[in-house]
Amino acid sequence: MANTTSAKKATRKIARRTIVNKSRRTQMRSSVRSVEEAIKRGDRAAAIKAMASAEPELMKAAQRNIVHKNAASRKVSRLTHQIAKLAK
Repeated sequence: MANTTSAKKATRKIARRTIVNKSRRTQMRSSVRSVEEAIKRGDRAAAIKAMASAEPELMKAAQRNIVHKNAASRKVSRLTHQIAKLAK
């Protein structure tokens, strides 16, 4: 339990940020999921369209320290590679 006034304020602040970050993380994951589902179906056009919205979501999450920047870049790279394989 926080004792000082500043520690109490910090816990309130953390609670507010947690709610915001959960929302952003959920939005990011759902956009990535839509790309993965399109890839699984083999629908290249839908995958490209979904990727156009998923990539900015991932990069924004990385900027806001919701996910690590290298993890976001790796995810974008792997999804892009999977979409490229659909063309063959």
